[in-house]
Amino acid sequence: MRGAGRTLFAAIMLVMLGTLNIIYGIGALDDANFAISNTRFVLDDLNTLGWVLIIVGVLELTGGFSLMGGGGYGKFLGILAGTLGAVSAFFSIAGENPWWSILMFILCIWIVHGLIMFGEDEAYVEGPRA
Repeated sequence: MRGAGRTLFAAIMLVMLGTLNIIYGIGALDDANFAISNTRFVLDDLNTLGWVLIIVGVLELTGGFSLMGGGGYGKFLGILAGTLGAVSAFFSIAGENPWWSILMFILCIWIVHGLIMFGEDEAYVEGPRA
């Protein structure tokens, strides 16, 4: 199956990111200090950020497990999460860690490409015989 390895990689990444987002969301709900230093929030406060991270984390977990099982929901959610991740990494290139943001942008684009290209095996076409 074309793109199966990259799809499995995307599923594993979704599960890992979902787990991390849930942990960061719980930390933000608890007003932990790791999310406060020199940070401007787009959302209202840490409580709102925590709930958003938990909801996104649960969606990423279900999408990753669905993708491992071969479900279409996981493919759609993987493409959506990869696109949103690429956009957020692109906007944070001028931040404190530009090389990390560039690496995450490339990784997200690679994952989205792998999920889009995932499909049935290509038919073998024989060329002209000499």
